[in-house]
Amino acid sequence: MKKGLIGKKVGMTQIFDEKGMIIPVTVIEAGPCVVAQVKTVETDGYNAIQLGFGEVKSHKVNKPQAGHFAKANVEAKKHLREFRLDDVQNVKVGDEVKADTFEQGEKVDVQGISKGKGFQGVIKRHGQHRGPMGHGSMYHRRPGSMGSTSTPGRVFKGKKLPGHMGHVSVTMQNLEVVAVMKDENVILIKGNVPGPKKSLVIIKSAVKKPNVKNDKIELVTYAN
Repeated sequence: MKKGLIGKKVGMTQIFDEKGMIIPVTVIEAGPCVVAQVKTVETDGYNAIQLGFGEVKSHKVNKPQAGHFAKANVEAKKHLREFRLDDVQNVKVGDEVKADTFEQGEKVDVQGISKGKGFQGVIKRHGQHRGPMGHGSMYHRRPGSMGSTSTPGRVFKGKKLPGHMGHVSVTMQNLEVVAVMKDENVILIKGNVPGPKKSLVIIKSAVKKPNVKNDKIELVTYAN
């Protein structure tokens, strides 16, 4: 079953499991989200719900958005995101979606905007090697050869060059939900998720199922 939720990245910490092993986790303030719109196959051609998250002052909402929230009879929200679902019959406009939507041990995909690094060179941006740093060297941290001169006489598309790095949409797949704190609307997800602190993240059900490893070992005997 497909599920989705909007949250805010609080930061990272670590917890201990039953065996005393340290588990690094990301703390996400997940919800509460309000259903602002329900789309069906009959009206829109597909099933989806629109969730709103985050408080915003009324004077910071433009007229089209204010009319959209007024039609749904819900308070204005700062962020709106759409989630496609298999079935929306049990969902109504105005319903609240909280952190308990997901369960412990469930696999999720987390989408966010990565940290912006600004304009960076090829060493940091693409992981290229530098040249000798001695005084006699004429090649230190440059991109390298751009190609031959007369033929083809141009730089090929896809050449790794300096440029803007970061601040792009990144999705981390198959992350495990370590714990769900219903009262605080907090979800602990194993590992890191993209984006800086206080950034918006989208939590969805995992698209790719993780590979299930078979721990059973079969002994093979060979007859003489």
